[in-house]
Amino acid sequence: MEKVVSADSDSKTPTYVIITSLLFWCALIVVSSVYIMTPLVGTLVSEFHVSQTMATWTSSIFSLFYGLGFLLFGPLSDRFGRKPIIVFGLCVLTVVTVFIGFTTEFYLLVILRGVQGLVSATFAPAALAYVFDVYPKERLVTTIGFISFGFLTAGIFGQVFAGVINQIFDWNTVFLFFGGMYFCTIIAVILILPSTKNHVTDVSVSNFLKQTMSIFTQKNFLLCYGITLMLLLTFIGMYTVFGDYLSGAIFNLSKKEILVVRAAGLIGMILSPFTGIFVKRYGLLLILKMGLALSVVGLLVLGFSHNLFIIVSMSVVYVAGISLTFPAIMTLIGELGGATRAIAASFYTFILFIGATVGPIVAITIMQTGSYVLTFGMLALLLSIGLAASFFIKY
Repeated sequence: MEKVVSADSDSKTPTYVIITSLLFWCALIVVSSVYIMTPLVGTLVSEFHVSQTMATWTSSIFSLFYGLGFLLFGPLSDRFGRKPIIVFGLCVLTVVTVFIGFTTEFYLLVILRGVQGLVSATFAPAALAYVFDVYPKERLVTTIGFISFGFLTAGIFGQVFAGVINQIFDWNTVFLFFGGMYFCTIIAVILILPSTKNHVTDVSVSNFLKQTMSIFTQKNFLLCYGITLMLLLTFIGMYTVFGDYLSGAIFNLSKKEILVVRAAGLIGMILSPFTGIFVKRYGLLLILKMGLALSVVGLLVLGFSHNLFIIVSMSVVYVAGISLTFPAIMTLIGELGGATRAIAASFYTFILFIGATVGPIVAITIMQTGSYVLTFGMLALLLSIGLAASFFIKY
C-alpha cells in the first residue's frame, strides 16, 4: 500500500484541494481523447472518403485499447508507483497525439488512435488507486466525485472543443492543441503531485489470475460490472447519433447550434462533485439507483419528443443521472475491492470502455433502421438493465 504524508500536515506539501484540482484536470484532458472524434466523423468521411461506420472506428479502436490498457497499467502502478505511471503515460501520450496531428493516411490514423488509447489508460487506474491510498476515508467520495466530474465533463468538453477547433482550423489542429495541453500537464504533475512511497507488490500472472478469480466469483462485482458496461455504451452511443438527430429535418440545427446543445449537458454534470454529500445523507446504493433511474427517463423521453426545449432538458437530465452514477459505482467497487482494489478498479475501467467501444457501433447500427425513437429507446432499455441490476447489490 502506498502512503503519502498528509497534505494538511506539511506546509510544503500541496493541499488536498490543489491535488484534487490537478487530478480533475488530468481526468478532463486525458479522457477527452475518447470523445474528440465524435464531432469529427463527418469530416473524416469527406476527408478520407470512407463510410461513416469506418470513420467511427477511430473512436472504437481508441476505446478498445484504452480498456485493454487498464488491465496492464493497473497492476503496473502497484509495482512502480502511481505518479511514475501517470507521468510516463502523459509523456508518451503527448508524442503520439502530436504525431496524429500530422497524419494524412486514414489507416495510420486508426493505428495511432489505438496507441493513443493504450497509453491514455495509464491515468485512470493509477489515479483511482492513488486516491484510495492517500486520501482519508471522509474525503474519498467527494474526491472521486471530482475525478468523475473530470471524466464526465470530458464527454462534453472533448466534443465541443474538437468541434470548435475543427470549424476554425481543421481536424489535425485539434490534436496539436491537445498535445500542447498534455505537455503542460506533465510539468504540473511533476511539480505538484506528491510522490508516494512505493512497496514492491506481487504483479505475477499467477497472482493476477488469483485476484481476478476472487473478484469474478462475487455476485456484487458481477452486478457492478454489468451496470458499468452500460454507462459509456449508452453515453457515447447517444452522443454519436445526437448530432445527426438535431441536424435532421425535424430540427435542422446548424453545427454551431448543435455544439450549444451538446454543451448544455455540462449543466447536468454539476451534480458529480456533490455526490459525496448526497451519499452521506441518503446512502451509496440509493444514490446509485436514483442516478440510473434519472438517466433511463432522460434517454427514453429524448427519443419521443419533437420539442427542442424538452430535448435539451432531457439531455441534461440524462447526463445528471450519469453524473451521480459514476462516482457512486466507482466508490462502491473501490470499497468492495479491499485488498484486490487495484485489480477491481482495472476491470471496472476495462469494462467501462468496452462499453465505449461498442457504443457508437450499436447506436449507428440501430439508427440505420431509420428510427431515432428506436435508437434512443434501445439505449434506454440497455441502461434499464443496469438499473435492475442495482437492486440486487448487497452492501
